[in-house]
Amino acid sequence: MRIAVPDLISPSYFPAVAAVDLGLARAEGLDVRLDLLYPVTDAAEALRTGEIDFLAGAAHAPMHAFPGWRGAKLVAALSQHMYWFLVMRADLKIDRGGLGALRDVRIGAAPGPDLGLRRLLAAAGIDTGRRGIEIGPVPATEGAGTSFGLAAAQALGEGLVDGFWANGMGAELAVRQGTGTLVLDARRGDGPPGADAYTFPALAVTDETIERRPDAVAAMTRAVVRAQNILRDDPGRATEVGERLFPSREASLIAELVRRDAPYYDPRISAETVRSLTGFGALSGLLDHPAGYDTVVATRFRDLWTAPPRR
Repeated sequence: MRIAVPDLISPSYFPAVAAVDLGLARAEGLDVRLDLLYPVTDAAEALRTGEIDFLAGAAHAPMHAFPGWRGAKLVAALSQHMYWFLVMRADLKIDRGGLGALRDVRIGAAPGPDLGLRRLLAAAGIDTGRRGIEIGPVPATEGAGTSFGLAAAQALGEGLVDGFWANGMGAELAVRQGTGTLVLDARRGDGPPGADAYTFPALAVTDETIERRPDAVAAMTRAVVRAQNILRDDPGRATEVGERLFPSREASLIAELVRRDAPYYDPRISAETVRSLTGFGALSGLLDHPAGYDTVVATRFRDLWTAPPRR
């Protein structure tokens, strides 16, 4: 079986990456290959066509490929809350939370995640058209081999964009290099009220896979939950994963980023979370009618979120 992540070199989907790389899925009897498939909108389409079996990506991604949320479900959260950062050129000297200072800038954002930024700015009363704020792809990020956060940080340093909306690794690199300033972290309370609840990282599968291979779905869910528990208890385990999969610089940073995110590594998906998610989908033009909890979440696997780990 195949599991895809739209961005590998980051903490965003790391519990799914660790579930495979640390052998936790294999210990559950599951033979699964980890692939990088960018952007998440293409990855959602690959899930629909059966090219991949699991998608570890943004929770709203299925709405791009499954109209009305028919045919796919979320089986667990990889972590809680919206997890992208807005980083702007350091020489613009925009303060933390200073969305009102955004004007005549180019902000790089991947297809799919860009909707989170657009909705957040609209909720903050920022008219992107009037202010000359352009939101679009980062140059040279086309293709399945891209780790978007790294490409975005590099593009910022080269002056190809004025800012970017990307994962924690991209944000960390830009800030450490002195090319970027962190303007917004919705997960930790920046931005308009409720912005942190638009979406979150999640594991998604098709209804067909659930019906045809429920044991495999359960095995992958258990592996992800176990990975979350391991990373919360010992974020340092992320380094061994990074050393196998990442360039050396990013491998040296991943444990610290996982340590920061570990409190959010919680597989539960609440009814309130789904209401916020589907509300975001409707406001973003992805959902044209209400979708209930049972439509969005594969409730048959809910007990696995809190089940004691297998020994």
